[in-house]
Amino acid sequence: MALRPFRYLNAVVPHIYVQGAAKAVAFYTEAFGAEEMLRIAAPDGRILHSELAICNATVMLGDPTSELYDEPRQVGACTAGLHLMVDDNTTVLARAVAAGCEQVQPPTDMFYGANSASVRDPFGHVWVLLTWNEDLSPAEMERRGKAALRGEDSRA
Repeated sequence: MALRPFRYLNAVVPHIYVQGAAKAVAFYTEAFGAEEMLRIAAPDGRILHSELAICNATVMLGDPTSELYDEPRQVGACTAGLHLMVDDNTTVLARAVAAGCEQVQPPTDMFYGANSASVRDPFGHVWVLLTWNEDLSPAEMERRGKAALRGEDSRA
């Protein structure tokens, strides 16, 4: 039996679509420090399939080629958030905004133990930048989440 390639170590690998995927690869390299690992391009330059390494995770990327997939700008909303676990989300946020992302949420301490910031990239995808501050059990996250929904101090 063949072993799964290391770049597919995680069981779920996001595959996003962008009209002009080659520009997106360059953008993600600048904004998030992505490294392109693989590119299969059509003769006209459209990317049929590429793979990027971002924060030790693989993200697949390509130009939409059928009616099954499109990009958020075309459908008018983002249907999934891409979460980056980073050591310093304030620095990554500044880098992403400088590269052309729109800030959606500034760095904010969250009830689940992380500081969260979000950006929307020029292609419509939302990236959540998380810096983990404290390890919590699932029960404590749930307790804090319910308290936050009631408008109470979730850390009390």
